[in-house]
This record gives sequence, C-alpha cells and structure tokens, in this order.
Amino acid sequence: MRPDLSVVVPSYNEAESLPKLADQIRDALDGAGLSFEVWLVDDGSDDASWEVIEGLNRDDDRFAGVRFRRNYGKSAALAAGFGRARGRYVATLDADLQDDPAELPEMVRRLQAGADLVSGWKRKRHDPWEKRLPSKFFNHITRWMSGIPLHDFNSGIKAYRREVVESVRVYGELHRYIPLLAKWEGFTNIEEQVVNHRERLHGTTKFGLERYLRGFLDLITVVFLTRFARRPMVFFGGAGTLAFVLGFLTLVYLTVEKLVFGASIGGRPLLLFGVMLILLGAQSFLAGLLGEMIVRPEMERPDQYDVRSEVTPSVDVRREEPVRV
Repeated sequence: MRPDLSVVVPSYNEAESLPKLADQIRDALDGAGLSFEVWLVDDGSDDASWEVIEGLNRDDDRFAGVRFRRNYGKSAALAAGFGRARGRYVATLDADLQDDPAELPEMVRRLQAGADLVSGWKRKRHDPWEKRLPSKFFNHITRWMSGIPLHDFNSGIKAYRREVVESVRVYGELHRYIPLLAKWEGFTNIEEQVVNHRERLHGTTKFGLERYLRGFLDLITVVFLTRFARRPMVFFGGAGTLAFVLGFLTLVYLTVEKLVFGASIGGRPLLLFGVMLILLGAQSFLAGLLGEMIVRPEMERPDQYDVRSEVTPSVDVRREEPVRV
C-alpha cells in the first residue's frame, strides 16, 4: 500500500546523527497517525553512515537506504530519493538534526488542505553570523528575481504533493530552487511554515561560502530556463535589438560630428564602443534565431503541455466519412 508520507533525507558523514533522527521521525509520524517510509540517501560518506542505515533497516523496514559510490551533492541525493518515494506526499529533511521532524505533520495537513508545496522558514536560526548574513542576502535576491515570497529558499525541510516531485527535475545545485521549478510547472499554491531550527549536535557543516556563488549562477540559469526556455528570441532578440540600436545611434552621432563639424573620430573610444554594440546586437539576435530553431520541434509536439484535467463529450460527435460512389 502507498504510505501517507515519504521522507527523503540526504546524508553525508552524519553517522552520529542518523539514529537520533530516525527516532524523532518515528515519534513525530507515528504520533500523528501517518504511515510513512524514509529514504536515507548516503551521498558517498566516508564514515560509518551506511552501516548505520543498514542497521536502521534491519530494525524497522520503513527505513530504506541508497548509497552513492561517491559524493554527488544534495540535488543528486534528493533526485534519487524522489525517484524511489511511493508516498502520497513527499517531505525532505537534512540529516544533521537541525530540522525538527515534529514539523512534518502540520506540513502534511496543509498539503491535504490544498497546498502544492510547503517550505520551512527558519525564522530563528542557530547558525553563526557568517552563515546567516550571506543566506539572508541570497534569499532576498532570490525572492526578488523569482517573484516567490519565501523567506528561506534553502531550507532543508519542505513538503510536496507527489505530483510536484514527479514534475520537477533536480540536478546540479538546483535543489535550492525547487519552489521556482514547481511554480514553472504550474504548482502555484506555495506556502511557508515557520519551523523550529536547532543547533547542530554532531559533525560540522558541509557547505562553505562558495555555495552562494554557485547558487547565484544557478539562480540565473533557473530564471532563464523558466522564463525564456520556450521563447529564446524574446531574451536574446530583445537584448540584441537594444544593443544594435544603441550602437547604431552612437555611430550616427560620430558620423554627424565627422561630416558636419570635421571632428576626428578615428581614435575615439566611442567609435569602438559603437562597433562593439552593433556586433554584440547582431550576435545576440542570431543566438535568438538559433534558439528558436532548436526549440521549435519541441514546441510543435501536441503532447508538450501538462493537462491537469479533461472532460470528454457524452456522445460521439465525430464526423462521418463521406460515402464514395
């Protein structure tokens, strides 16, 4: 039978935390009367994480595991768990015990009430300032660029309707932007829940400041893919036209100065700037045309759109074939 909830837990060198996390998940979900399964994804750990996962599975077969040969990253771990999850709803937790499993029943209740996705908001974070400050700035930029009013995009605790995880594709570092990917797929009922954030008890954080640079580059990628993947000419053509017009006006201005006022323009940086803008505009416009040629076969497929529901006629209204004499 399909369980009520599948919990996906990416883990990297968290052997000390996993037994306590398993007990907390059991207490929270059994206490709420929710049937569940847990997928613990060992992302290439070099400690005793896999032995701990095997032991948890022997004691309680609701705890299952996946072991990567090497460290692929959080997005890959989530994708592996999403692909194996069987629950009506799917939730994610970090394995470091900073996310509180006691928040999951309320998240499931909100999904049952109609939400497509519930994202945790660590309003009070137990992290050092050098981690909180960049995260706050990063979330502000993401909120502004995506148009989704979430305070904590990178929160590890989230809950989804099953259709959401079946529709989004997570790779690279895109796990931070699942709400944006879900919105692009048409799941617009995105809610936020203030959650309890706890201090780390074991081990050390696996993320450094370089993740914010990767995250910003991934944000640009996601925004482009969600807004312009099916209409590349809108982006490249618009930018190319603007650059070309600015370059053309610059060269017209220099031409007037040369012909009317006799000014010397050969050594002026403005001349090179105008030529550069025209070349950049032409190249961008060409990139837009090439992009349209690439996506056109996909856009012409009649089954490209995700149909949410459909009603069919109650009678056969097909036109009869004419009788040939």
